Amino acid sequence: MTVDQKPTIPTALASLTDRCPNRDALVTATERITWTELDVRSRGLAAVLADRGVTRRTRVGLLMENGIDWAVHAFAIMRMGAVLVPLSTFLRAPELDQQLRTAAVERLILVDGFRDRNFLDEFKDLLPLGARDGRTPRLPALRSAWRHDELRDAPPSSEKASALEDRVRPADDLAIMFTSGSRGTPKGVIHTHGNALRAVAASLPIRCVRPGDRLYIPMPFFWMGGFGGGLLTVLAAGATLLTEAVPSPESTLELLSRERATLFRGWPDQAARLAAHPLAAETDLSSLRPGSLPAILPPHLRSHPGARANLFGMTETFGPYCGDPLDQDMRPEAWGSCGTPFPGMQVRIATPETGEPTPSGEHGEIQVRGRHLMRGICGRSREEVFTKDGWCRTGDIGHLDDAGRLWHHGRLDDMLKIRGATVYPTEVESALQTIPGIHQAFVTDVPAPDGTPQIAAAVIPEPDTALDEADVLKAARTQLSAFKLPTVLRVLPPGEDVPRLPTGKPNKPALQRLLTE
Repeated sequence: MTVDQKPTIPTALASLTDRCPNRDALVTATERITWTELDVRSRGLAAVLADRGVTRRTRVGLLMENGIDWAVHAFAIMRMGAVLVPLSTFLRAPELDQQLRTAAVERLILVDGFRDRNFLDEFKDLLPLGARDGRTPRLPALRSAWRHDELRDAPPSSEKASALEDRVRPADDLAIMFTSGSRGTPKGVIHTHGNALRAVAASLPIRCVRPGDRLYIPMPFFWMGGFGGGLLTVLAAGATLLTEAVPSPESTLELLSRERATLFRGWPDQAARLAAHPLAAETDLSSLRPGSLPAILPPHLRSHPGARANLFGMTETFGPYCGDPLDQDMRPEAWGSCGTPFPGMQVRIATPETGEPTPSGEHGEIQVRGRHLMRGICGRSREEVFTKDGWCRTGDIGHLDDAGRLWHHGRLDDMLKIRGATVYPTEVESALQTIPGIHQAFVTDVPAPDGTPQIAAAVIPEPDTALDEADVLKAARTQLSAFKLPTVLRVLPPGEDVPRLPTGKPNKPALQRLLTE
């Protein structure tokens, strides 16, 4: 896709259906759809939505699990110039209420339920279900909420939908994506057609996604990893997305083998579980190539631990904005870095207190600017989000080295002060993860008996690996200064994980409670 010509969803779909009409767009365990079929079905649904009163700039929430129906509804919304608001299937009624208010959602499309939950029952007091044009006092912007099945019954007005599609421009809002930190309230991040598609296109060479690839992504489509890293990635690349609503080792291995997956970009711990599963030895995964998560690749295709760039990004930049090719080892002096900024993005380090740029190599707040950046955040003024000269304050701590590589050291609100010294949790985590037998490490602070903060760490061992806490600390002493060593260390039993938020991020307060038990 040549996104610089006119980066919009209707243009991208038209280009792809011309070039590879019969190529699979999306494949699940039980269904598949080609790009032509996705184009036809989403165009028909867009006509139905137009007949129901959805028009340009209408904000439409979508509450649905991964699958072909999600893709059809999302592309129908986006191609007609309405604004997609993906909503998490993990949300409870108060959380859904908050996000619908924040994004001022006007129409909502939802499934009956998912994973033993009945959404129609849970949200019946919140939503005007079944109303073609009604309002609820609790959500004054919301005019109607439709079960996704009922939208297939109305006769469409294709002329109205086509007229809306013709008016879509790169500067038009595409989607509002919700994100939050480990403690913050959700933010509704507004992206345009142009910034989103340009961001995805710029990352394709780094993520090694090529035309015709068959990319496995299990992340939910309501998160950036599934939406930008999955659906819009295969649209921009002319590739195929393999996904699951509820992954399991057995179903994932079968899907990867049957569909000849070429790239696996799931969760690192998922890749490790797959590699350790008894079925893995008899599953043909020979189609996977470098650029996939290393645990699932044969040993001769894996990189040296830490030798590949840590892709770095955020919802505000529509995914990664910094990295180096995932199929190539970096030079040793770059190991542990996030690589270099993508074309179209600028990165600088600034002093948090003053906003003034810092010298090369000095730590400070990471700030970003460029054409991949969000338009804004719901309910916040431009002055709250950007500096006067257009830089976005990320809240991340890092530094740029002399070669222009970005090194990430954690969040401003996570930076630890231990006996007067600054400690970055990510630095300690990276050091612990170089110790043989450690799969993942999570570092935070907990109070010492005298009330002062001390470093605490939870480590997850590799499958079938026994770790002794004393041995881990002994190895850590060769990697870290004395003041950075964890005072509290817990090795989790095999198969256990740290507490996590619905977004998949570690739950910091729960992790601290775990480490003080």
